[in-house]
Amino acid sequence: MTDQKTQIVVVGGGAGGLELVRRLGSKYGRDKHDIILVDRNQTHIWKPLLHEVAAGSLDANLDEVGYGGHAVRWGYRFFNGTLESIDRDTKHITTAPLIDDQGREVIGRHKIRYDYLVLAFGGVSNDFGTPGVREHAQFLEHRAQADSFRQRLLNACLRANHEHNTGNADARVRICIIGGGATGVELSAELYNAAKALRNYGLEVFDESKLEVTLVEAGPRILPQIDAELAGVAKHELEQLGVSVRENTQVVSVAEHSVETKQGEIIPADLIVWAAGVKGADGVNEMSDLELNRLGQFVVKPTLQTTLDDHIFALGDCASCTLPGEERPIPPRAQSAHQMASHIFDNLCRVQTGKPLKDFVYKDHGSLVSLSRFSTVGSLMGNLVGGRMAVEGRLARWAYQSLYRMHLIAIHGWWRGVSLIVIGHVNQIVRPKLKLH
Repeated sequence: MTDQKTQIVVVGGGAGGLELVRRLGSKYGRDKHDIILVDRNQTHIWKPLLHEVAAGSLDANLDEVGYGGHAVRWGYRFFNGTLESIDRDTKHITTAPLIDDQGREVIGRHKIRYDYLVLAFGGVSNDFGTPGVREHAQFLEHRAQADSFRQRLLNACLRANHEHNTGNADARVRICIIGGGATGVELSAELYNAAKALRNYGLEVFDESKLEVTLVEAGPRILPQIDAELAGVAKHELEQLGVSVRENTQVVSVAEHSVETKQGEIIPADLIVWAAGVKGADGVNEMSDLELNRLGQFVVKPTLQTTLDDHIFALGDCASCTLPGEERPIPPRAQSAHQMASHIFDNLCRVQTGKPLKDFVYKDHGSLVSLSRFSTVGSLMGNLVGGRMAVEGRLARWAYQSLYRMHLIAIHGWWRGVSLIVIGHVNQIVRPKLKLH
């Protein structure tokens, strides 16, 4: 009788989870280990690109990664499912039944054994209990939502183009984006980039002048994660494009075609996007008895192990890690997930050889925000030089593009990652500027 393989289960194939299974599969293979990735989707796309998918500037079919093929290449297994519960006593997870778009069961409820479990399934937008948000606002948390928004956006533009052609010179597409963080700001700019191109795709009288975008931020300024002066530059750039930026403006309710603010203002909108805040996934409190914070995120120790179970780790937006000497948890950013995935990989290697686990050290490499092709602003270096180096223009744009290149290398390895970077440059030249289907 052969020894049972060490089974490592990673739930969530986002930036951190996919990088982790790639590195685990590459190191251990399938001889004595069984590395399993569980995700509700069949493909991966880098979450910071979703605003481009939503605006039609990026064809996700060309940039997504199929988990099945990736698993074969890197020596792990992929299971298509959604985490339903964790049984810490028997060390099993249970996935919910997989249902197709016609309501039929594809895969029944399923149990998967683990020796070590990594929770990396991200979070969701925090609506703060605001009435009407779940019913009437769009979210950009995964590709299906981005695709849905792109189709609704195109329909609205076609409608306005037709109305203008039939005598309504005031026809407009009004979009209200709630949340002045990176997603809200980047989407605002990307929409104008897409609108500029629509005239070349059969909408003869539609361009950026027919677009009205309102960006609403409850805090004192947009982009609180970067320097105030650079945030001011970004605000100026957005306003030059035509975006109405409303800071210190709290939304109290959302209706089908309007947003109400605390000041009593009603902002009309054909499309409403909610991009404010991050919290744990819906129903996470019912999955297990693991410790959660007030936002429904798994509380982890500095080793990134959950506080109640050393065999369970968590990373990314679904985890809450407050390091010794810090007052606030590590921020929910792509760079955080990348660093956590690398650290958990090292600790999983150490724990299997009897070595003591190391505490996580977060390195803030700064924040960059792209205003589509119009501008890029942000800060580099972070605590690497004891402060921040403000950047904008070409240097910032190059650094921003480098983030995605680093992601490709992290999930594909050096040779394939560099090849995909080269292919990406070619695609930018030969493929259409907008995806309208």
